[in-house]
Formats: sequence, structure tokens, C-alpha cells
Amino acid sequence: MVFYFKVRPEAGDYTIFMGLDKHENEELIKYGFLEDIWFHVDKMSSAHVYLRMRKGQTIDDISEGVLEDCVQLVKANSIQGNKVNNIDVVYTPWANLKKTASMDVGQVGFHNSKMVRTVRVEKRINEIVNRLNKTKVERKPDLKAEREAVNAAERAERKLHLRDKKRREEMDRLEKERQAEMRSYKGLMVAEKMTSNKQIASENKSLQELEDDFM
Repeated sequence: MVFYFKVRPEAGDYTIFMGLDKHENEELIKYGFLEDIWFHVDKMSSAHVYLRMRKGQTIDDISEGVLEDCVQLVKANSIQGNKVNNIDVVYTPWANLKKTASMDVGQVGFHNSKMVRTVRVEKRINEIVNRLNKTKVERKPDLKAEREAVNAAERAERKLHLRDKKRREEMDRLEKERQAEMRSYKGLMVAEKMTSNKQIASENKSLQELEDDFM
């Protein structure tokens, strides 16, 4: 089971979600999206909370209001962290999560610790937590199928971009050839290199002489 929440309306159409337990967390770790940002209470047990950003957005695009919603939800879903003030919440892009065979179920590390950010949460704000809980929806998604569908769409998009790139390159090549051909015609049709009928008559050359000159 995965729980989905909506951030404050004025912040935009963003979704926060988390797994029911550590086994659901394993699935979320395995089949996350590049747009997902992972949140967890630092040095304490808590839910693994994710924020799904829009395609092309990064961790730097999280607004202050959305960040506050995320960290409040993480704190509220930590047995120990929910009871104390001044806790730290860490967050990082999903792609920075590291999972090895030696780790316990639901446990993660990081590929690059420099990509992990920390925010201090002074206290629980019930107004925020209650608002988020009112938007809560429970679903049992096929995370693997969702991930595969995204992969297929991304492959199709890359294929389309590649085809467009090749078409543009071919059009550029044909245009260059056309321009080169036009320049060559202009070189042949320079006025000083051309002979008019009047010039031919004035020189009083015979047809045979003209042919000989041409040859």
C-alpha cells in the first residue's frame, strides 16, 4: 500500500507519497522516478517520504512551502521524531539512493553525500499535518509497471528526437548542396565571360571559326 498526499494548493499540483512499511519502501526505492526527491528523519527511524517533481525539475526547484509540507509529513511519521523538537530531515534525489545486497530491508545509503541536504524542523505544525492528512489517498499501484511505462515513453521520445535530428541534418545537407550549385552557376554566367550576338557579328567570324574558338 502506498499513501499519496497533495501539497498546499497554492504551491502547484505536486504529490507526496510514502510506503506502508519497509517492504513497500523497498519497492519505492527500486522503481522510483528521476523526478522523485527522497526525505527521511536524520539518524532516526521514519517513513520514507517522496516528493514527485515535474519532469525536468530538480531538487533546486522545490519551493519553501512544498519543502515545509514534506518535512512536516516526515516528522509526523517518525515515532521518535514526532515526539521531540529540533530534528533534522535529510533529502536527496532518488537517483542518489544507494542499495546494496548487505543492507537490511528498507535501508539505503547514498552514492554522493554532497548531494544530500539537511533541514532543521523545530516542531510539529499540526495545521500542516492535518491539511495533508485530509488529502490522503491509499492505493496499491503496480510500481514496476509504472516504471516500465515511463521507460517505454522515454525511449519513444528519444527515438522521435533522433529521427527529427537526422531529418534536420539531411535538410541542411541538401540546402548546402543547393547553395553550392547556385554559386557555381553564378560563376559561369559572369557578364565579362559571355559573348553577345552583336559581338559575334562585329568580329565577322564564321561558324566554323567560332566552333574552333570554343574547342
